[in-house]
Amino acid sequence: MARKASISRDTAETKIQLELNLDGTGQNQISTGVGFFDHMLTLFARHGLIDLTVKAEGDTWVDDHHTVEDIGICLGRAIRDALGDKAGITRYGSICLPMEESLVTSALDLSGRFAFCYHVNFPTEKIGTFDTELVQEFWNAVASNALMNLHLILHHGSNSHHISEATFKATARALRIAVTRDERQTGVPSSKGTLDG
Repeated sequence: MARKASISRDTAETKIQLELNLDGTGQNQISTGVGFFDHMLTLFARHGLIDLTVKAEGDTWVDDHHTVEDIGICLGRAIRDALGDKAGITRYGSICLPMEESLVTSALDLSGRFAFCYHVNFPTEKIGTFDTELVQEFWNAVASNALMNLHLILHHGSNSHHISEATFKATARALRIAVTRDERQTGVPSSKGTLDG
């Protein structure tokens, strides 16, 4: 059975509909109103082999912050919902991923507990019109709502576009590993018997 979830969020700042299938092939329909962010979410879906639909309307006349953060909230909740009790999953995933001159490690644990460690510095404040600080806001929102540990580390890099792309691709690949069903794993991969906090 495919692990799917659908999340809606409707506030004074954003209106979001997000659908996710962890057992997909990377098919995606992304429309956030933020062009660079559409590009990043497309990469995330493709490299995570996650079918992802995101339709968002936000107060982008203010800036892109609310849209990006709220989509992170929805994505995190969808990951958590789709995983259910997490029986049989690998649980941990990590990858050190090169993107041109940039190198990023993403390591995560679908532990049911939130922790976010971010060591990524961008050489510029913007990528086109996109604020690079929103990369951190997005992943913090994903991790806190998925209830995962997420560590993102930039080893080196000089191009902001490449650095951002590496964080999205690396986290997609790490998540792909973590959600994979382990045939040898019976029940929940925890000595506590639960991955619910």
